[in-house]
Amino acid sequence: MSNAMNLTRAQFDEVMVPNYSPAAVIPVRGDGSRVWDQEGREFIDFAGGIAVNCLGHCHPALVDALTTQGQKLWHLSNVMTNEPALELATRLVEGTFADKVYFANSGAEANEAALKLARRYALDKFGAEKDEIIAFNQGFHGRTFFTVSVGGQAAYSDGFGPKPQSITHLPFNDVAALEAAVSDKTCAIMMEPLQGEGGIIPASKEFLQAVRALADKHNALVIFDEVQTGIGRTGHLYAYMDTDIVPDILTSAKALGGGFPIAAMLTTAEIATHLKVGTHGSTYGGNPLACAVGNAVLGVVNTSETLEGVKQREQMIREGLERINAKYQVFSEIRGKGLLLGAVLNDKYQGRSRDFLVASVAEGLMALVAGANVVRFTPSLVIPEQDIAEGLQRFEQAVAKVVAG
Repeated sequence: MSNAMNLTRAQFDEVMVPNYSPAAVIPVRGDGSRVWDQEGREFIDFAGGIAVNCLGHCHPALVDALTTQGQKLWHLSNVMTNEPALELATRLVEGTFADKVYFANSGAEANEAALKLARRYALDKFGAEKDEIIAFNQGFHGRTFFTVSVGGQAAYSDGFGPKPQSITHLPFNDVAALEAAVSDKTCAIMMEPLQGEGGIIPASKEFLQAVRALADKHNALVIFDEVQTGIGRTGHLYAYMDTDIVPDILTSAKALGGGFPIAAMLTTAEIATHLKVGTHGSTYGGNPLACAVGNAVLGVVNTSETLEGVKQREQMIREGLERINAKYQVFSEIRGKGLLLGAVLNDKYQGRSRDFLVASVAEGLMALVAGANVVRFTPSLVIPEQDIAEGLQRFEQAVAKVVAG
């Protein structure tokens, strides 16, 4: 059918809402960390569908899980539960601090559930006055109106009418500002342990400790948005596991389904009691197909072999980027953790991250940006070493072209 219709990039402009501006390339097939477009041109994937394709494209374990479940049961809704959902929830509870799991379809929905739970918990336990949510500049928590208002980038939430109230934004990693802001009115502090969209900015140890201590002091909940950092991305199942603190609520999506839409909100039994029957829901949440794939993802990712492999691959990419930088002097630093890495442009190349992205595509490499000054890399957690080496070579060619002008 697609051949008969002659589907092209121009067709996008004819039939799609213009909120995206996709590349001219239309991929049609993927295998591991390689992707091919309509013309058969090959790309190495350092983008991973924005930290989603944690096992690359068409990983045999995921294909098998989806096709096997597809022969059994597709959908029930939450009028009934199902075996894949129970299995995945059990795995998540056994592998984390959490006692209870709520399933949704996307990171925004998981974050929406987390924020609603925090507000309801505070209302039930402390009264209507305790409703303030503290979040951080450059944070990103999704595109629903509540989550985009909590996110710290006003450009994404402006222009849609009155915003949800009682949301305070503070500078990230500023302990003094946090100490001054948190009060008994605060119901939750929401943050990414490593800001993704905001520029690959890690939370400092001191800041994390202050978040936890101040939340405890004022009976507020700590919400960790691990939509991008979760499922092995930083070399741990979740990034909080490599910090000194434990959140009260954690959200997970993106890589949880390895490319199949699924999300989860994790919390403790005591906090979970405040989402009693009827308070929140999702038609597709806990879908058997999605949960079957999620189980297969965890089966591969939550192993010492994969998690240690992430750290080795991080080292390879860091060293490669440092070599490129020694030659062309375009980056001020390489930051991030595991396979969520950002090459920060120096003063000479400010505002030009997209130029590096476009040049990369032209050289057969899929990469990302994190704002105007950071080139972002979020490849598969199991990307083969030869693909890393060749991808870096293609990126070097892209850098050379940008530098040459």
